[in-house]
Formats: sequence, structure tokens, C-alpha cells
Amino acid sequence: MSDMHVSKFGPEDGSPVLLLHGGGVAGWMWNSLRGRLESKYKVLVPDLPGHGQSADEPYRSHIETVDVLSQVLLRGGSAPAAVVGFSLGAQLTVELASTYPDLVDRAMVVSAQAKAMPFAGLTLRALGAAAPLARNRRFARLQARELFVPPELMEDYIDTSAHITKATLLAAVGDNMRFELPAAWSEFRGRALVMVGRRERVLMRDSAVAIHTALPGSEIEIVDGCGHGIPLQRPDWFNGRVAAWLSRQ
Repeated sequence: MSDMHVSKFGPEDGSPVLLLHGGGVAGWMWNSLRGRLESKYKVLVPDLPGHGQSADEPYRSHIETVDVLSQVLLRGGSAPAAVVGFSLGAQLTVELASTYPDLVDRAMVVSAQAKAMPFAGLTLRALGAAAPLARNRRFARLQARELFVPPELMEDYIDTSAHITKATLLAAVGDNMRFELPAAWSEFRGRALVMVGRRERVLMRDSAVAIHTALPGSEIEIVDGCGHGIPLQRPDWFNGRVAAWLSRQ
């Protein structure tokens, strides 16, 4: 899985910031945040396996993906990095900070599920049966609305969605649904901020509390008026919040 596509922006000697997108989208979800940060920071934006420009390399597991991300940081001389992750990418942020704490000095965990879902097998079977729907433009538009994908990114979303294979879908969503907090998360010594929308499902809000509680010293922020999609639903606010968080000593 060495073929993960990573876009790099900003000064080579800037402090590194790694942006990890959610499942079903790709690095383009960070376009506006990256634009806000790239004058000051070295911004790394991967397309996770099975997504976007990494679509030819199927998603296999969170652990394998985190191992490749660690190599991206090490090879690029980009460690330790601040990591901002959304949804699937937020789980990967927790896993990366827990497994490779020397490579991460800050972790922003946005809308991460951290409690294993019951009946995962049933849900995955239904998902597998529905997988061809992702290639349907009308269905993709409905899904995009759930994530607050803005009009200017709609074609990117439809294209990304159409190229996600059933194998990637089942592997990524399976690991997402079964995800539980690594024990080592409670020992992470960097700065951590856990964020969730007040209008997200109870499972997501409970997960945010669990992630925060497991790491003494972390901050938690519950964002009023937001569902599952804070970075795309309120980009101006979110981008400013990230910039302020990164600049704090």
C-alpha cells in the first residue's frame, strides 16, 4: 500500500499539518482549510487508500493505513506533525497518535465514532448490497447533502463516490464500525482537541465524551447547530478554529 497519493502545499520548512479526510470523500474536502493554512504551514493532504487519487489501492484496514501514514511523515521529514482528522480520518488520527506518539504533537479529532456498533455484520451485508448505488448520481447527491458537501465540490464528491470499490467500502466501514479506543490513547502527551456537532447522533456525541474522558488534559468542543460534517458545514468558522488551535503554544 505504498501508492497512497499525498498532495503537499506550503513552505517545505513550515510546521507540518496532516489532514485526514472522512470515508467516501477525499483530500478535496480540505481545500478551503488548506488554503487558509498553506501560507504558514507545510500541509500534507493524502487521499486515503481506495479514495480519490488513491482509488486503485484498496482500503484494507485502519492499522495498515496508519502504518503507511507513519511512513509518509517519516520519509517527508514531517514529524512530529499536527494531525486534523474527520470521521474515518479522526479514528485514524487517534490510532496514529496512539501507535506512533513521537510522530504526532497535536491531534484534532472531529466527529469520530469510538464505540463499537452492535450488529455490524448485518449492516455491512446491507451496505454491500447497496454498494452499486454509489455510482448513481442522484443517490450520491443525497449522500453529499448528509455531509454538507458544497456545490463547488459536488462533482468531486460524485466522482470519488463512483470510484470507491465494494472491497474498500466494506473494509473502511467495517473498521469504522468496530473501532474502539486504543489503550495507548490515554498516554498521548501532545495537545488534543475532540470536536463533535450537537446535532450528531447520540453515538457520536457519546464517543466524543469517551475520547475526551480517556485522555486527561484533552479539550472537548460541542459545536452548536452542526451535524456530521462540521468542516464542510461551517468552513469559515472551522478553518479559523483550526488556525487558532495550531498557533497556540
